[in-house]
Amino acid sequence: MDIYEIEEKLRKKQNSHRFSHTMGVRYTAVCLAMRYGQDLTKASYAGLLHDCAKHMSNEKLLQKCRKHHLHVSESEEKNPFLLHGKTGAWLAEHKYGIDDPDILGAVTWHTTGRPGMTILEKIIFTADYIEPGRDHTPNLPELRQLAFIDLDQAVCRILEQTLDYLKSKGGEIDPTTEETYQYYLNITKQGGNHEPVKGNDKNNA
Repeated sequence: MDIYEIEEKLRKKQNSHRFSHTMGVRYTAVCLAMRYGQDLTKASYAGLLHDCAKHMSNEKLLQKCRKHHLHVSESEEKNPFLLHGKTGAWLAEHKYGIDDPDILGAVTWHTTGRPGMTILEKIIFTADYIEPGRDHTPNLPELRQLAFIDLDQAVCRILEQTLDYLKSKGGEIDPTTEETYQYYLNITKQGGNHEPVKGNDKNNA
């Protein structure tokens, strides 16, 4: 299935707000991919598909994961919306014909992140947060500039803001997000690291 067919299918499945966000993430991901010397086609596919399971209810997400034997953590069991990443990666592979592990990894981890993300994973994670349609997120102008200067710093700041928001609202914090923040906090203190991580078996969806 080519990218235009996928776009049309998502246009029909997503409401106008979600589809606008999807296209914003796709656009931002391609821009970041140009900045960091990454494959533009992969960035475009990953941006387009990152929320391909977001229209599903929490119950449906849990059902999909159980049916297809996708691991569900204790935190995900309590907060099923977190499952739209790994469920989306499964759909990307089995419904939309994507077999590239880089794209599937980027879809899988775009919500929580993970320690040692590939550059494409960091790009989609960041694009999801800073795309042009976002307008209520704190410090957006600064974060948008930072993303094109130092991607690791941007990831770290996004994670910090996300955790601060969850703590202020009394929300449950996914352990993977906390681990990812600590990882990138250490990375940025050491001066950053833009090298892609290879051979990560967590990309399997």
